[in-house]
Amino acid sequence: MSRSSGPGRVVDQDEPTSPRPEDGPGPGRPPRRLFRGRPRPSRRSRRLRLLVLLLALAVLLSGGGVWALYVSDLLRVEKVGVDGTRVLTEAQVREEARVPLGTPMASLDKGAIERRLRKALPRLREAEVVRAWPHGVGLKVTERTPELLTRSGERYTEVDAEGVRYGHRDKPVRGVPLLRMEPREVSLRHYGAAGLRREAVRVASTLPDSVSGRARTVVVRSFDDISLELSGGVTVRWGSSERPRAKAVALAALRKATPKARHFDVSVPSAPASSGS
Repeated sequence: MSRSSGPGRVVDQDEPTSPRPEDGPGPGRPPRRLFRGRPRPSRRSRRLRLLVLLLALAVLLSGGGVWALYVSDLLRVEKVGVDGTRVLTEAQVREEARVPLGTPMASLDKGAIERRLRKALPRLREAEVVRAWPHGVGLKVTERTPELLTRSGERYTEVDAEGVRYGHRDKPVRGVPLLRMEPREVSLRHYGAAGLRREAVRVASTLPDSVSGRARTVVVRSFDDISLELSGGVTVRWGSSERPRAKAVALAALRKATPKARHFDVSVPSAPASSGS
């Protein structure tokens, strides 16, 4: 059956007509879908996924780093260098350091090596172990400098600026004065041999060049009664280690004023004295 749908057009009554947009779902008609395909993940879900990936990557990298540092042969000790020796040889330092070749660089016990060196080689004032990646270890050492020598029989012992006795020699060191201890009992009981030795070292280490180059022996009787024996048979009562420059100036003036004198006292530089000829 047909019906008219305006001028010149006949519409079959049985022909289905398209639903209008405003029409809602009717009986037997499924609801209209607003989105097609898979739903998009939320922003929070994407961030969580990224975080999981980053954590997994960090675990992989850290595991590889541990393997490279402690397991693989890529970063192991293969050579040992020595720097700073003067009297000691590099071979002596290497021998006493006993750096374990082939050990992983990361597990190297630097502190143990430094303690070994200082204990085995008293001549060393400082010892530092440094890693030289990827395969090297450096031993940086500083030797003590002698300020005085003590004599025992035919051998000489070096004494540094801290009063430490360390090295032994068969011959004296050129330019280093000999220390002769003649302490009074009271002074020895009060300061001890080590304290008097340290004061003698302070005197020797603070002597001006005009005096130190001629000093042959430092004689200690008490903390403030230290004398010098210079070349040419000249003796100087120096006193304590205080005011070394003023004492040097006083000594120079005395020697100029009394050139034939052999004994000088500058322990009180403002009242120096000389005697003998």
